[in-house]
Amino acid sequence: MDATCSSFCPNRTISLSTCSHNQNQLASVHSLLRFSASASSVYSRSRLVCDSNCRNLTMSLKASVTPIIDQSTSSSAAAVPTIVEVDLGNRSYPIYIGSGLLNQPELLQRHVHGKQVLVVTNTTIAPLYLDKTIWALTDGNPNVKVESVILPDGEQYKDMETLMKVFDKAIESRMDRRCTFVALGGGVIGDMCGYAAASFLRGVNFIQIPTTVMAQVDSSVGGKTGINHRLGKNLIGAFYQPQCVLVDSDTLKTLPDRELASGLAEVIKYGLIRDAEFFEWQEKNMHALLAR
Repeated sequence: MDATCSSFCPNRTISLSTCSHNQNQLASVHSLLRFSASASSVYSRSRLVCDSNCRNLTMSLKASVTPIIDQSTSSSAAAVPTIVEVDLGNRSYPIYIGSGLLNQPELLQRHVHGKQVLVVTNTTIAPLYLDKTIWALTDGNPNVKVESVILPDGEQYKDMETLMKVFDKAIESRMDRRCTFVALGGGVIGDMCGYAAASFLRGVNFIQIPTTVMAQVDSSVGGKTGINHRLGKNLIGAFYQPQCVLVDSDTLKTLPDRELASGLAEVIKYGLIRDAEFFEWQEKNMHALLAR
């Protein structure tokens, strides 16, 4: 693997080329950069490019400010999302990162196909963010009808029986091929909703709204979807790209400390594997990250 990397500083540019079998590693580096940008209020634009002929991936990110956590970011600045553009030809999609993005309905609505939406969430996230998500999907857009299905929370429910609840709701609601599925939750919800979208009517539009650090920096990027089988994890699934990923960092305010630490451990691993200076930045800013 050939890689060039400048230090984590203003106007930083990072590029990486790798063969297709290392796409997961590239996605991880990509996720690391997105998380560092979000956590440090870095407003930047990134681009991920896929060359289908040589099956190589190239990624670059340009940041405009130093990576110092700003605890007093103004509301006007927070309203401007970081945008990561994932260029995969006709499967391309943007990733929006920032604070208060669920308060900006136009971000979601521009990616909704048709007039039917099914929000897939769980018993933990629904009381916190379901109403806000429905508002973001319908504000100023009364022709859109939103249904929701609330699944039990936990990895043990990432199975065919629980997945059928999503299909049941979609069929009962007479969803058509132009409907949009929205995954609102952590990695389990994202995986299940994505696989349901890939399978329902042979494929419908879907949007990712990850609400955990792990989902925001890992599982919501790359198009991996699926469920577990009694004989193994993630044995049933598909690669299926979302229309967009919306990372609202405000959702981390309600994340349990254990899950926050778990997600940060994944980010620390990226620094250890690839970027010594970013790892040092994490050491200096870890207290602020844990304080949210």
